[in-house]
Amino acid sequence: MSKQTVLGRVAQLAKANINALLDQAEDPQKMLDQLIRDYANNIAEAEEAVAATIGNLRLMEQDHREDVDAAKEWGEKALAASRKADELRTGGRTDEADRFDNLAKVALGRQLQSEREARTAEPTIAAQTEVVAKLRDGLDRMKAKLGELHAKRDELVARAKSAQAQNRMMDAVKSVDVMDPTSELSRFEDKVRREEAKALGRQELAASSLDAQFEQLDALGDQAEVEARLAALKGA
Repeated sequence: MSKQTVLGRVAQLAKANINALLDQAEDPQKMLDQLIRDYANNIAEAEEAVAATIGNLRLMEQDHREDVDAAKEWGEKALAASRKADELRTGGRTDEADRFDNLAKVALGRQLQSEREARTAEPTIAAQTEVVAKLRDGLDRMKAKLGELHAKRDELVARAKSAQAQNRMMDAVKSVDVMDPTSELSRFEDKVRREEAKALGRQELAASSLDAQFEQLDALGDQAEVEARLAALKGA
């Protein structure tokens, strides 16, 4: 995976509009689960690529430091050889002085080469440093987005459970609607009222039967009195 591809994918995922995606989803929770898996996988892949990019950058920085240090060291060697040549020439030892001057020239050539390599690497190091910074920023935003996805999913699941609980409660209330005359409670109340009415009817029936018996008894008493009075008349 090239660095440009990684950078593009990181930027694209980090800028994704989660709410817009959810609005278009038939099953938001299933889509969030898939997004979480995709983000986690892409973050893992991006981290590997970023780690490799950082590793390459650190190697280039190390090589650059070595070139800078080498240029400094060759400069010091050139200076030491030149001073030795001057010392030998002052002492009349021209041949040896020339040899040290040649050594100084060789050291200066190595210094120039090291400086050139260091300068050549600097633009690449600067560009790679910028790429690494962008990749790290993109990874941070992707991780933040992944946290947002987890929060959205938890919120959605909680809302779904709450809605289900409310629906179950409404179903329970609907099944025991005490104001509905067709409900079980109303039918039971009607049955009780019918039993109460039947008991009242039996009480009234029993009372009327008792009154009739007493009236019959009174009638028998009157008849006996009449017979007694008739007998009295006949005896007179």
